[in-house]
Amino acid sequence: MYVCLCTGVTDGQIREAIYEGCCSYREVRQATGVASQCGKCACLAKEVVRETLTKLQTAQAAIPFPVEFTAA
Repeated sequence: MYVCLCTGVTDGQIREAIYEGCCSYREVRQATGVASQCGKCACLAKEVVRETLTKLQTAQAAIPFPVEFTAA
């Protein structure tokens, strides 16, 4: 779905920017140009960023820590 009509940024592009390393709304905005024109989409863009970062953090927290076994 389009989040920013002025620059043509979709929610998928926002998520992709996060998967490629953006860690904040500011970084996503710089990478995609979202909310750089009229700004009406800023709330929705921030919501997509927040939801995606939360899901990413939850997924990373679910990864078990590697346990090393030592021979006795």
